[in-house]
Amino acid sequence: MSEANEERTMGAIATAVVALVALVLSGGALIVAAGATTGAPAAPTAGSSTAAKNVSVNLSEFDISPGNIEIAVGGTLSVTNVGAIDHDLAIAGSGVGTPMLANGQSYDLDLSDLEPGVYQMLCTIPGHDSAGMTGTLTVVGEDGQVPDEHADHAVGGADQYDWDALDAAMHDSIVAFPAETEGLGNQLLEPEEVLDDGTKVFRLVASIFDWETEPGRVVEAWGYNEQVPGPMIKVDVGDNVRVIVDNELPMGTDVHWHGVRVPNDQDGVAPLTQPLIESGESFIYEFVAREPSIGMYHAHHHGQMKLPNGMFGVFQIGDVGEDIPLPTGRTISGKDIPDEIDIVAEIPMVLNDAGNIGYSINGKGWPATEPIVVDEGDWFVVHYYNEGLQIHPMHLHQMPQLVFAKDGFALDAPQWEDTVKVAPGERYSVLVQATDPGAWAFHCHILTHAERHEGMFGMVTALIVNEA
Repeated sequence: MSEANEERTMGAIATAVVALVALVLSGGALIVAAGATTGAPAAPTAGSSTAAKNVSVNLSEFDISPGNIEIAVGGTLSVTNVGAIDHDLAIAGSGVGTPMLANGQSYDLDLSDLEPGVYQMLCTIPGHDSAGMTGTLTVVGEDGQVPDEHADHAVGGADQYDWDALDAAMHDSIVAFPAETEGLGNQLLEPEEVLDDGTKVFRLVASIFDWETEPGRVVEAWGYNEQVPGPMIKVDVGDNVRVIVDNELPMGTDVHWHGVRVPNDQDGVAPLTQPLIESGESFIYEFVAREPSIGMYHAHHHGQMKLPNGMFGVFQIGDVGEDIPLPTGRTISGKDIPDEIDIVAEIPMVLNDAGNIGYSINGKGWPATEPIVVDEGDWFVVHYYNEGLQIHPMHLHQMPQLVFAKDGFALDAPQWEDTVKVAPGERYSVLVQATDPGAWAFHCHILTHAERHEGMFGMVTALIVNEA
């Protein structure tokens, strides 16, 4: 955020948060019925003296299979993650659960601390339970019975919720915005040096570090220059570019220039186009920034693990409005675009949804996401980058988004949208005019990516428009 933008942020936050709360609590489309369920767990039933002592359980997107398990007291669940992203399995309210499991990992979960009864199973990653990763575990006593006094562990019907507490949690999570956390991603990376021939030299250091995604939630991030997203690299069309990558990870890595035209031996796919950058070693990428690009850089080697944990960044070649033209002086769907537009802010919005980083915008989850602060009448640009594993329909309340470029290529037929669907690997560039003062919700419209029982979280920020 620029210094001017930061000053406007601090001046507008107090009234804007109040306005946002009013918007949401008055039916502003972002709040859904908290605690809604897809059905209560099965009622406790008498077990069998022959109940299994060991049951195999598979975790995937977004399912626990089998979803209804009967097991003898003192038994073990053999849990395997067969999904593409990290999951765990917890027994609600018991403190019993697996560690976070990556694809292919297994864990034997000892249930000897559980008394006979009926329990809810779930994945604890925010949003995964709401997406379907829940189930019922019935622990059967040695006599083959489930005592009535222990049959109330299940979580599910309307009578299971404290509705006032859910209301309070949502309210409190909203008024906490914007919250301060350690670390800020997307910081512009200046060249380490500029050589005599004009080559711009940048350095990326791949390492593991602590990263605070939301207040009090500190995770082990894998990233570049201790930022999530990594530092933004911006160059001009025609620049000679050299990027030195120092690998401080415990394993090998590479860097792929996604959406950026480079020679084959610079594409960053070890061992296909280059040797693996071993731990403790460095590699130099060199190429010419031949054409405009709204691109990304990220690890390709074991990307299924590294990207969800933070190894991604923005790489932009050229300027919007010059190298990447805006659709000025046109009428699109009845809306007139001025001949000249002064862009007050150009905002990279990098989306993620998995791994240690989880549901996030620019490496942070609500209430730690950064607000967009502009004045009434201003025009600004948002570049969406999806570095996650799921599609994200990004919705800005009330002010339409003019999609003018896809993957950095200007569109012949720009179109207005209020919800822009961004699939993994895609980039969309949108132009917005801040027509209406107030605080406006800006979020992924897969609601389990933005809300949970504890309140608002994850892929939400706010557009704050100061009155002219």
